[in-house]
Amino acid sequence: MRRLLARRMKFHLLGAFLVSMTSAALYKFGVAEPRKRAYAEFYKKYDPMKDFETMKAAGVFECAPPK
Repeated sequence: MRRLLARRMKFHLLGAFLVSMTSAALYKFGVAEPRKRAYAEFYKKYDPMKDFETMKAAGVFECAPPK
């Protein structure tokens, strides 16, 4: 029973480290990178003037009434 805590602590620290690194990698490649690509793709085709004209025609802005 000597050094039981020390042996178990090494095992649990290694396990916790591996689980945290795995979950961080899964988040990065499963969530962050696809989100980054989606934003880049959206802003490649985004036309702010066209969006402004659409909102203006819908009556969103008080300072720019629709024609």
